[in-house]
Amino acid sequence: MANISMELIKELRERTGVGIMDCKKALIESNGDIEKAIEYLRKKGMATAKKKQARIAKEGKIHAYIHHGGRIGVLVEVNCETDFTARTDEFENFVKDIAMQIAAQNPIAIKREDIPPEVIEREKEIYASQAREEGKPEKVIEKIVEGRLNKFYKEACLLEQPFIKNPDITIQDLLNELIAKTGENIVIRRFVRYQLGEEI
Repeated sequence: MANISMELIKELRERTGVGIMDCKKALIESNGDIEKAIEYLRKKGMATAKKKQARIAKEGKIHAYIHHGGRIGVLVEVNCETDFTARTDEFENFVKDIAMQIAAQNPIAIKREDIPPEVIEREKEIYASQAREEGKPEKVIEKIVEGRLNKFYKEACLLEQPFIKNPDITIQDLLNELIAKTGENIVIRRFVRYQLGEEI
């Protein structure tokens, strides 16, 4: 077993915000490799998040964010299970980060299931016709469409977007980490984004 120093545990805690005992366990499991320990904690966060999803989240915050001298505005609702969690700095910072993400990256939905089927069909048709124009054989067009559709989801779905403050993780990863830290189900419920002069 790797000898885990207190400095290493502190560094992992600073980078992830996870408790000391969980950091120590992650470093032991990863033989003292801090990057592997971060990955271990991320996976653990995902497992915790899946378990928590069945629990009702009715507390939380609605946050308004105005960007670029009043040219972009975002309203976002994020729910958690208790008022105690809703008042913590971590939760409030998460909600602010999500509002900033929406302002900067302009997602059209929270998750891919929320995108209207007609939008997906239209995208598929565009990708298929582009592939044909590029002279791709029919037998590979379906694979090309699938690949381009996945790229579209990463841009269009909030949870699949890389986090603007740390592009190595997605918004889903960020959410999972907060769920693991708080021990509560946390849900990005809804949002609306306004841009000055955009078509109604």
